[in-house]
Amino acid sequence: MTTHFSFISGALDRAAHLRGNTGIKDDPAARTLVFWRGKLLTGADNQPILSSLDHPALGDAREPAIFLGLTEAGPRFAIDLALWVPLEDAATIGEFIDQSQQVHPGWPDSRFAEVRALMPNLASLDGEMIATSRALIGWHGSHRFCSNCGTETVTENAGWVRRCQRCGNQHFPRTDPVVIMAITRGDQLLLGRGPSWPEGMYSLLAGFVEPGETIESAVRREVYEESHIAVGQVRYVACQPWPFPMSLMFGCHGEATSDDITIDPLELADARWVSKAEVHQILAGTHESITRPRNGAIAGALIEAWANDRLLDRTYWQD
Repeated sequence: MTTHFSFISGALDRAAHLRGNTGIKDDPAARTLVFWRGKLLTGADNQPILSSLDHPALGDAREPAIFLGLTEAGPRFAIDLALWVPLEDAATIGEFIDQSQQVHPGWPDSRFAEVRALMPNLASLDGEMIATSRALIGWHGSHRFCSNCGTETVTENAGWVRRCQRCGNQHFPRTDPVVIMAITRGDQLLLGRGPSWPEGMYSLLAGFVEPGETIESAVRREVYEESHIAVGQVRYVACQPWPFPMSLMFGCHGEATSDDITIDPLELADARWVSKAEVHQILAGTHESITRPRNGAIAGALIEAWANDRLLDRTYWQD
């Protein structure tokens, strides 16, 4: 697939057959990405720092490094410094826009940065490793205890399984399916903004796929629940792993069969139809009230493709 956004998979050899090989950590070329509260250790060039697995600062991790897979440069891992408490103010952690950066004494010339800010400049391999790492670390953080009996679980299979020490149940990483949709009606595109979003930020509507639901049904339901717009035909366009914390975004196109918008105020602060001419202004950064979409996210890629009449052009999305 052509890289129109970040976190696309396929560059990393996940080498699942090596997950049971504890000796893979002893490879002298083995390196690990380092995370803290979802943020990534980066250098002055905004690129990921790859640490050796014997770095003393990794003692701030609660659990062993997770094996991500093989690259041409050697095995790659991810580790979370869950036990570290920084001296810097970390009050903005978890906010929609977090521009704070934290410096660990083990890497005084590096800092932990919010992954969203790094998206536009990530190489494909780095993006895939970061998305995989962040999703797995998030899963480990929320599944430390067995959902069957409540006993603390332990990691196995190089971080790809958690096993209950009491009942023996095995727990595996999860991915949450999400639909994100370019809803159109003629020359109009439906955009909305969340209640907590920065001023001027609009995007495509999106929502989780519910159990027993198809992607197409989820598109229609989410759009109707949030905006009261009815949707007819739905087509799948492209998908993006979205590690905030562990989703797979199914990008779709839906044709609206109604015009009048009634928002659900719990879901949206506003929703509006914008013309193709307005979308070109948005993409150029010249619109009077709507800011340009964030680079690297599938929402912006879908919006731009629609504005350029390429949304349903399969050659646009494929190599």
